[in-house]
Amino acid sequence: MSQTSAALGRIQPSATLAMSARVNALKAEGVDVIGLSAGEPDFDTPDFVKEAGIAAIRNNLTRYTDVDGTADLKEAVAFKFKRDNGLVYKRSQISVNSGGKHTLFNALVATVDAGDEVIIPAPYWVSYPDIVNFAGGTPVFIEAPASQGYKITAAQLEAAITPRTKWVLLNSPSNPSGAAYSAEELKALGDVLLRHPHVLVMTDDMYEHVWYAPTPFATIAQVCPDLYERTLTVNGCSKAFSMTGWRIGFAGGPEWIIKAMGKLQSQSTSNPCSISQAAATAALTGDQAFLEERNAAFRKRRDMVVAMLNDAPGLDCPTPEGAFYVYPDASGVIGKTTPKGQVIDSDEALIGYFLDEARVAAVHGAAFGLSPAFRISYATSEETLKKACTRIQEACAALK
Repeated sequence: MSQTSAALGRIQPSATLAMSARVNALKAEGVDVIGLSAGEPDFDTPDFVKEAGIAAIRNNLTRYTDVDGTADLKEAVAFKFKRDNGLVYKRSQISVNSGGKHTLFNALVATVDAGDEVIIPAPYWVSYPDIVNFAGGTPVFIEAPASQGYKITAAQLEAAITPRTKWVLLNSPSNPSGAAYSAEELKALGDVLLRHPHVLVMTDDMYEHVWYAPTPFATIAQVCPDLYERTLTVNGCSKAFSMTGWRIGFAGGPEWIIKAMGKLQSQSTSNPCSISQAAATAALTGDQAFLEERNAAFRKRRDMVVAMLNDAPGLDCPTPEGAFYVYPDASGVIGKTTPKGQVIDSDEALIGYFLDEARVAAVHGAAFGLSPAFRISYATSEETLKKACTRIQEACAALK
């Protein structure tokens, strides 16, 4: 008899967190390693958000709250959805959770049964398929290569839907590729989904405010109002407000899904941190002007990283439209040999080579479901990025 559950056996540890832990261990040993594997903004939480958290402590807002969020925070989330996305939700249509991952976990575990299929475009965030597997469902992958801008087409979506399809999971801008769907592209996907009324739609908009495309950000329930009643729109405070450690995610959607998520949360975490909820309320309702300045910094870093990686022999790095990642195609280096005689036979071998010889940490593409490639986060200083990309250029040049 196994000592752990079958559900636990269906998942793997997060590859991104594993690489971050490895980087931290090397740094503790005094190794000069540059970590570009973590999906975390390097900016500080805005001062007005910090002050709201401090005030919450001083005002003794330290007790249990409603399971899935305070009334104040739900009102703030509703305000955000209306202001930014033109979506109107009542408090009963909003769930607040301990981070975006928790939101996704609650929604999928509360709705997916054995045999249910969840369509996931690849490359995908590493946690999507594992959460589906944990719930007992079946991930169905649609490959979206660099030649498609790392985005699926309407024809691909149509071909993937079956009578067992429960959810389609969209992520724009994307982790890991930074690809972002335009309103027109979302409309084309929506037209397919309208022909399949049994399919629910989950959209992970966590990187909404890290956006460089010339057209405004759009989300599918906004573009396709007829899908509103079966769309769960997921977002959070981690990326836009540099609040990764505060752990606040949220979603707006049909009342029955929100109620199911709350039922599950009542028997797992209960309420998110009360202090974090007060800070998130301030974040969502406060001055958003700082976002433009931070986006300008991210854009400058993106342009430098893309240019430098495209100068590395064998790499082809598309220009992302959002988020703070690049996802270079590494086809041109697969099969080459390192100076020590190791054959680079996979993207995992490539990032191992980068870590061991160039002392740069990235995450291999296989972890995101599309190889050969790798993900780099450029949420760090220009100086650090320039140093890291120079090391990668030199490492690629040394391959034969």
